[in-house]
Amino acid sequence: MPTRVLEFSWPDRVVVGTIGLPGSRTFYLQVRAGTQLVSIALEKQQSALLAEKIDEILDQLITVERNPFSIPTGTPIELVDNDPLEAVQEQFRTGAISLGWDPSMAQIVIEAHPITDDESDADDESDADESDETLHEDVVNEPEMLRVRMPVGTARAFAKRTREVVGAGRPMCPLCGYPVDADGHICTLPEA
Repeated sequence: MPTRVLEFSWPDRVVVGTIGLPGSRTFYLQVRAGTQLVSIALEKQQSALLAEKIDEILDQLITVERNPFSIPTGTPIELVDNDPLEAVQEQFRTGAISLGWDPSMAQIVIEAHPITDDESDADDESDADESDETLHEDVVNEPEMLRVRMPVGTARAFAKRTREVVGAGRPMCPLCGYPVDADGHICTLPEA
């Protein structure tokens, strides 16, 4: 079955944001172009790694001899986006993410795929008598992925905001190093 690609070549907005309180936040990658708005759920670690790798790619491009691209070393102030997420309707929960560089357009490319349910695939193979209803669900729920292309300045601003969002979580206990919850913390000091 073909994969439906949710593609954003020149998005008006691309950000990582959260919903919920520190300790129980859900991270979202949200992209908007005109009236099209897509929100996909990410893990905190995926968000942090995405920001880190985007900066690494841009930093490597700066070092390329005779680089034809104007890669900013810092975040262009006019591209900083600190606004909250827009109306979130989760499209899917992210499994695999790939990151790349498109030199023809001078853009960072993010591709996000939903978490696959290998267990349901195994169940489908072992169950020879599937109902028409199950077959209909498979047709309706075609696989999809998100592809976002960002110019270099937007990519720097995206990485900066993402690092700030990830860092705004629960504070760490200075004694034990574990996160401090809003409803209290039982500190377990490491044994000497």
